Formats: sequence, C-alpha cells, structure tokens
Amino acid sequence: MATENEQMLLANVGRRIRATRVKQSLNLDQLARLTGISAPALSLIETGKRDARLTTVAKIAAALRVPLSTLMDDTPSGSDARTNDAAQGYDLGDYQ
Repeated sequence: MATENEQMLLANVGRRIRATRVKQSLNLDQLARLTGISAPALSLIETGKRDARLTTVAKIAAALRVPLSTLMDDTPSGSDARTNDAAQGYDLGDYQ
C-alpha cells in the first residue's frame, strides 16, 4: 500500500501529465497512440491510481515533447528548497 507521500507524488505527476496533454489539445486516445500505452492505463496514471515506471513517464514526456523534468519536478521554479534540505545532512538513525 502506498504511503500518503507516495499517493501525493503520483497524483501530482498525473496532474502535470493531464495538464500538459490538455494544453496541447490531445485526448487520451491520441496520447495512447503516440505512446503505445493504452488509454485506460493513461487515465489511471493521470488520476494517480497507477504507479507508472520511470520509463513509462519518459515515453509520455517524449510524446508530449516536454522534458521529463516537466512532469516529475514538484519544486516551484527558482526554488532551492531541496538544496537547503540536503545541506542540513541526513539522520539515518531510524534506518539501522
């Protein structure tokens, strides 16, 4: 079962895929033809109900002619939040 963070990640990636597809005036059937991924599978990915492989998301990005990072990155442009988090170090005590 996916954690709440994983569910949020899947939903956000799916939302970005759908928004990009709609912006380009493509329907699910058209994207399915471009990617080789069935329309029902694409629908599940877009709604965050299916955990797509990275290679699948890369196919979708290629078909939509956008960088993979456009679909994956949840950091607002110009944000360095991840860099600041990494600078704080890691607490691996819980993973022993």
